[in-house]
Amino acid sequence: MRPSKAKRSFEYASRLIDCEISTPFPIAYIEETSVFGLKNSYYVSEHIDYDFEFRALIHNPKYPKREEILKQFARFTFKLHENNINFLDHSPGNTLVVKTEQGYKFYLIDLNRMRFENMTFDKRMHNFRRLWLSKTMIKVIAEKYSELYKKPYQETHDLMLKHSMAFQHKINRKKLRRSGRKMQFKS
Repeated sequence: MRPSKAKRSFEYASRLIDCEISTPFPIAYIEETSVFGLKNSYYVSEHIDYDFEFRALIHNPKYPKREEILKQFARFTFKLHENNINFLDHSPGNTLVVKTEQGYKFYLIDLNRMRFENMTFDKRMHNFRRLWLSKTMIKVIAEKYSELYKKPYQETHDLMLKHSMAFQHKINRKKLRRSGRKMQFKS
């Protein structure tokens, strides 16, 4: 039987911290069971006073120091991948950003969906897909990531763009299908 979301979050947070990947410090997890099995589970972590979520960079193309933040985010994600961490829910709301004297610090939250596995080049680029990156953001992140990974920029950019656009088209098609179903019920 698979561990509860709370237990996975607690264990994954501990593994991230061991790899020096920032996440709110795990305090405890609680599981409520009944004779039928798991009823509820809760994960308790340190509270982080953050400045903004990564999604602020998506919604505001003129966000102050946006390009520098994206470059530092590319470095953060590269470190994640170098530690063989595939954060399956690498989405705009699951990265908190704290401004520091040295730059920006990124904290991962909502940790229950991860794999610890060898991160091939394709898996690395695929891992960016849920972030809803604009073409401009992809350009900046791909440039920094290719430098760190020692891969040609164009190859990095093209694969990151391919995975990002495929994901965005998939989600948009789903939304369109759902709205079509709702219209059918209204008539």
